[in-house]
Amino acid sequence: MQSFLGFASYYRNHIRKFSHITSSLYKLCSNDIVYEITKETRDAYERIKHELTNAPVLILPDFELPFKLCIDAACSQGVGASLHQRQIVDVDQERE
Repeated sequence: MQSFLGFASYYRNHIRKFSHITSSLYKLCSNDIVYEITKETRDAYERIKHELTNAPVLILPDFELPFKLCIDAACSQGVGASLHQRQIVDVDQERE
């Protein structure tokens, strides 16, 4: 469970109410609790899986809108870059 939550936490900024959804899963990682899969924990696990595989974060670009190129060349060992585009997506339309 810790491994899954660690992976999912990498994308926490892209998942609305991440901490609320995963709270029951984090409780399973505690040493002083019996590891028991309940409907609540199963639903939370399935919801996070769904959010990770269906997130509208990675969508096709709209070539009518401007792009933003972000570059990090501060270190002498390499250069990092990412291409961004701001699109308004109604995430609640499909999700809730």
